[in-house]
Amino acid sequence: MNDTPRRPWLWTTVFAIIAVAYLYPIYLVVINSFKGKVFISSEPFSLPNAETFVGWENYIRGIELTDFLWSFVWSLVITLGSAFVILLFTSMAAWWIVRMDNRYAKSLYVTFIFNLVVPFQMVMFTLSWLADYLGLTTPWGLWVIYLGFGAGLAVFIFTGFVKGIPYEIEEAATIDGCGPVRTFFLVVMPIMKPAVVTVAILEVMWLWNDYLLPYLTLDLKSYKTIPIAVQYLRGGYGSIDIGAMMGVLVLAMIPVIVFYLFSQKQIIRGVVAGAVKG
Repeated sequence: MNDTPRRPWLWTTVFAIIAVAYLYPIYLVVINSFKGKVFISSEPFSLPNAETFVGWENYIRGIELTDFLWSFVWSLVITLGSAFVILLFTSMAAWWIVRMDNRYAKSLYVTFIFNLVVPFQMVMFTLSWLADYLGLTTPWGLWVIYLGFGAGLAVFIFTGFVKGIPYEIEEAATIDGCGPVRTFFLVVMPIMKPAVVTVAILEVMWLWNDYLLPYLTLDLKSYKTIPIAVQYLRGGYGSIDIGAMMGVLVLAMIPVIVFYLFSQKQIIRGVVAGAVKG
């Protein structure tokens, strides 16, 4: 047995440094969002003062230049709709894979896992053409595309969790007159809540911040997400309205940060439960 005394202060210091490294870029964006454009470039690390402070000017200009409110609406529609579709269909697929446990189910599971290792660059050009051909260039058409790309991770997490659910619970529901659909939604789904919340958090953070997939598939004349709208702050000859960009970036970060703060306990529980049950 190792008698070396533990040093909790050491690990606390290490994790504190890591936390600062992650939070510092956010801090820089926030403080620079209240500075004039010239001072963001010349004094990026200093706090706003009487000379550099411009109030809410960057936020107002960013909202006007990017049509931020509509971009926010389309980002919200795409994120919530895609997350709902992914959670619904992948949870049912994972349940079927675990309970069937035959060669067809195992082949389907391998297909989902293969989805995790295929580089996006291999399919991006074909995807763009196919989305246009099938008419999936709308926010609700993007739900289908995101289902395909988000299914691998979701099924992987859900199958590990479903394996730990006693089959006797489902048998009892069947004896009480529940069919497969009612058994899943009334019995299995409530038990899967930690895994559902975990997948929801991971998918929402990915969906909200994604730039490339909407850019390749959406009709940009009618629909723009926030990451795409931010790019419209670039002017000619490489000029960038950096002040407005900082303001819009802060506004874009707020929803996902709030969502994560309210759900962080659930994601830890879900990951731990999935690891133990899997």
